[in-house]
Amino acid sequence: MKYSTDKSFCEELDQKDSLKSYKDLFFIPKNKQGKELIYFCGNSLGLQPKKTKEYIIQEIDDWKTYAVEGHFHAKNPWLPYHEMLSTSYSKLIGAKNSEVIAMNTLTVNLHLMMVSFYKPEKNKFKILIEKDAFPSDIYAVESQIKFHGFKSDEALIKLEPRKGECFIRQEDIEKIIKENSNEIALILIGGVNYYTGQLFDMQKITKVGHENGIVVGFDLAHAIGNVKLELNKWNVDFAVWCSYKYLNSGPGAIAGAFVNERFHNVELPRFTGWWGHNKKERFLMDDKFKPIKSAEGWQLSNPPIFSLAPVFASLSIFDKVGMDDLIKKSKALTNYLEFLIKSIDNKNIEIIDVPMRGCQLSIRVKNYDKKLFNNLTENGIVADWREPDVIRIAPVPLYNTFTDAFNFYQTLKKLL
Repeated sequence: MKYSTDKSFCEELDQKDSLKSYKDLFFIPKNKQGKELIYFCGNSLGLQPKKTKEYIIQEIDDWKTYAVEGHFHAKNPWLPYHEMLSTSYSKLIGAKNSEVIAMNTLTVNLHLMMVSFYKPEKNKFKILIEKDAFPSDIYAVESQIKFHGFKSDEALIKLEPRKGECFIRQEDIEKIIKENSNEIALILIGGVNYYTGQLFDMQKITKVGHENGIVVGFDLAHAIGNVKLELNKWNVDFAVWCSYKYLNSGPGAIAGAFVNERFHNVELPRFTGWWGHNKKERFLMDDKFKPIKSAEGWQLSNPPIFSLAPVFASLSIFDKVGMDDLIKKSKALTNYLEFLIKSIDNKNIEIIDVPMRGCQLSIRVKNYDKKLFNNLTENGIVADWREPDVIRIAPVPLYNTFTDAFNFYQTLKKLL
C-alpha cells in the first residue's frame, strides 16, 4: 500500500476498516475536558471492555443466589469455568484445548513450567535467554539456576544484538544453540521482546532447539493477542503468558500456560495441588496424586472465578473477531504509523529497526531525556517510557484507529 501524510488518507482508511466498530466495545480514557486520549499503551495494560462489569456482576449475583451450589448451577458453572477460557486461549495460540490452562500469574506459571522442563545435569545445565528479556524472566531463571545448585553467571547464556545493531539475528541464535548444544538444557525466549518489539521466529528456534536435544519454551506476554501463533504445529514444549496486555483482562489478570500434548502422559517432576488431580476422583479426597492427563494437570488450586470473569469477557471479543482479521489490520495500522514517524525529518528520533514485529514500535529518543515523552503525555498521548531512551507505542487494532496514528504523528512532529 502507498501511504500518504495527508489527513484525508487516514480518514479513508478508517472508513474502509472492517473492524472499526470494535472500538465501541471499549472504554477509552479521556482528559479533564472530556476529550478522548490517544491510547497507545495496550502493550502494557489493555483497555477495559465495556462488558467486563457485566461478567463480574454475573458471578457476584450467582454467588449471592446459589452460594456453594454455584459450582454447578451458576449461569457459568464455577467447577468447569476455566475450561471455557481454554477454548478461547487455544484459538489465540494455535493449540488444542487440552494443551492450554488459565491459572496463576505469568511468573508463577514460569516457575511451575521450569520445575517440569528445566532438568539440569552436571554438564548440561545452561539456559539460553535474551540479554534484555523482561526482568521478571531473568529473576525467575536465575533463581531456578541457583535452586539447582549452579551459578547464574556460569549457567545463563544471554542473546544480544551484534555491535551497532538493535535486534538479534536469527542466524546468531541458531549458531549459539548449535555451538552450546552440549551445555544448554533449556531455551526460554520472549516471543516478542518487550523492549524492542522484535518478533522472534519461534518455529525455527524450536526446530533448531529440538534438533540439538534442547527443551524450548516461550514467554508470550507480548505475543498473545498480538501475533500469529501455532504452538502445536511448531511443536513448542511449553509457553506462558499474562492476560492484561493485548488480552485486556485487567491489572494482574489471571495468566495462562501451554503444555504440549507430548507431555500429558509422561512422568515429569512438578509441583502439585488438588485441582490438578484426576477430576473423576478429585472429591474422593484420595491422598495419592493422580494428574489430569492434560495441561490442567499443572493446576494447583481451584480457580478464582471473580478474576477469571474479566478474562472471559475479553476473550469473547477475540472469539468474535478472530486473529487473522486482527493481524491484517494490525499490520496495516503499524506500517502506516511507522511510515508517518519516518517521514518526520528529525535526527533526534528513530524507530528501533527489527526484521519482524507485532503492533509495537519502539522509538529511540536522542538529546531529549524524558522531556519528549512527558510532553507527549501532556498533549493527550498515553504511551510508555523505558529507560534509558525509548518510547514504546502500540497501535492496538481492536481499539486504535488510523486517525489515532495520524494525530500521534502530528503531535510528535509539533513537539519535535
